[in-house]
Amino acid sequence: MSLYVIGDLHLCICDPSKTMSIFPGWENYQERIEKNWRETVAPEDTVVLAGDLTWGMSLQQAEPDFRLVNSLPGTKIIIKGNHDYWWCTRKKMEDFFASCGFDTLHILHNDHYAYGKYGICGTRGWVNGTDSKDVQDEKVLKREVQRLETSIKSAVDAGLEPIVFLHYPPIFASNFNYDILEVLYRYKIKECYYGHIHGRSAHELCVTNTYDDINFHLIAGDYLQFVPEKVM
Repeated sequence: MSLYVIGDLHLCICDPSKTMSIFPGWENYQERIEKNWRETVAPEDTVVLAGDLTWGMSLQQAEPDFRLVNSLPGTKIIIKGNHDYWWCTRKKMEDFFASCGFDTLHILHNDHYAYGKYGICGTRGWVNGTDSKDVQDEKVLKREVQRLETSIKSAVDAGLEPIVFLHYPPIFASNFNYDILEVLYRYKIKECYYGHIHGRSAHELCVTNTYDDINFHLIAGDYLQFVPEKVM
């Protein structure tokens, strides 16, 4: 039994016009995702999907993409990305999955999932700090910080060691999301996985090593060549 992670699948079976294949490194990516997944992940494994799962604008529109993911081996834990427009209330999502028989799909939202002695924690996160004082940005960031802390605390309260999965990077180039980082530091998080960043030149600006005692891992789909990365 192993734990894997991958982000930014950007599936578009639901709307082929939104294919990412037009970008370098994304050629035949949906076929590659399915092939690599089936060659890597076993039915008893767990995979964290770190945001931007499908281009579907609603649960109903995204149904073909969910159906593919549900058919792949393993249990899937899903967090929200900035392009997951289908995301709604937890009850609506879980009711929809149940009505479709998608029994391998699970939502991570304000809680954790136990994996041995570890707690799978996370949230979407938000853009890194800028000079902007946009009230809406500050409101969203505050909410995401609270969700991250709620998720981590739920694992700690259960006696588990938290592993954090985000969609947005807490650090990118010279930009730092100090509000998110403060939570990671306070809870002494050792491992943090994030996606969102695409393209070779942007990947080179990402933190993919140990920084301030936290091991940061970039797990965007194109960076991983669409092969789920083993966490443990």
